[in-house]
Amino acid sequence: MVRGFMGGIVVKPRSRIYHGHDWVYSSEVLKLWGEPKDGDVIAVKDGKDRLMGSAVFNSQSQIVARRFSRQRQDLDADFFRRRIEQAVRWRERRGIRGEAQRLVWSESDGLPGVIVDRYGGSLVVQTLTLAMDQRLGLIVDALREVLKPGCIVERNDAPIRAAEGMEPRVSVLAGEGAEPFWMRIGGLDFEVDLLRGQKTGFYLDQAESYGVVAAHAKGRRVLDCFANQGAFGLACARGGAARVHAVEISGDACALIRRNAERNGLAVEVTERNVFDFLKLADTAANSGNEDARYDLIVLDPPSFTKSKVKLGDALRGYKEIHLRALKLLAPEGMLATFCCSHHVSREALMEVVNEAAVDARRTLRQVAMLSQAADHPIITTLPETEYLKGYLFELVPGR
Repeated sequence: MVRGFMGGIVVKPRSRIYHGHDWVYSSEVLKLWGEPKDGDVIAVKDGKDRLMGSAVFNSQSQIVARRFSRQRQDLDADFFRRRIEQAVRWRERRGIRGEAQRLVWSESDGLPGVIVDRYGGSLVVQTLTLAMDQRLGLIVDALREVLKPGCIVERNDAPIRAAEGMEPRVSVLAGEGAEPFWMRIGGLDFEVDLLRGQKTGFYLDQAESYGVVAAHAKGRRVLDCFANQGAFGLACARGGAARVHAVEISGDACALIRRNAERNGLAVEVTERNVFDFLKLADTAANSGNEDARYDLIVLDPPSFTKSKVKLGDALRGYKEIHLRALKLLAPEGMLATFCCSHHVSREALMEVVNEAAVDARRTLRQVAMLSQAADHPIITTLPETEYLKGYLFELVPGR
């Protein structure tokens, strides 16, 4: 039985929800009625008292309501079981299979703020919205019923939780087996640490791009910047690169790259350094006539340079700098693979930054491929935030 709403909001005309978006910002609320508590399910209505759907409410967040259904709907055990089953079945129908994959992707799977990744027999869960965090027990029960995992880990250490008024948490919620282990992903072995690794243990969103970039690596000198676990570099080394150089600021990550390379029997040179500093020094060396400082394929996969629109200008300047320096390091007919994971930086803005850098570097680029997050991270057309990872593969036009 569906319970009545504890309250709701009336949305201003011309708000984004009228155009298919599922978020309501505080500035878009015309009226609040009832006495909803943070985390409650509320009704979203238009100015004519027509129901636009059910949403989760949080007055502490700039996004005060996130719609999860266009109907009247509770967040109960049956709801979570159905939504998780739907998410799993959709991936199976698409032929998206594998021991490492994203099973639930937030709004894209009708569960705002819920992320579930599978690593073999283990699941990693994130609840990034207050309402879902309050119902974590129901989510875990549904996961155990539908997927029967051996272990469920909570990786609620993402900084974005602070925007919902939540503290970070990392723990084992069910079962055993959360110690670091080796896992085969994309034909390579990687050491996966579910409790301490980046994101939920691995960058699953790049799983398809590793192979796309590596397909162009044969015989090339490759520079993997912001290398993290070294996945791009390792894929290129396996693809026949003449030389692979990985640059990463974290000492722990550098040690992990070396372990991954040794495990796979691949040669990867690893440098522990800030990428901006490395590119600056390499640019100086290349301008001094040191051809060993140049590369035939450069990968730029930086972390997000901004978590808010307020610092977007600074972020774009940072993106331009690394592109400018990378383009200057490319050998004739070299290739550049570049990515941006900030949803505040649009695909168009990324392209504009690359073009500005190319003009300043006196280089002409030809687009080879447009890249995005892996298919198990589906994109909702009316929610641009669900496409957070944007990428391109370019090549230098010779003689231009």
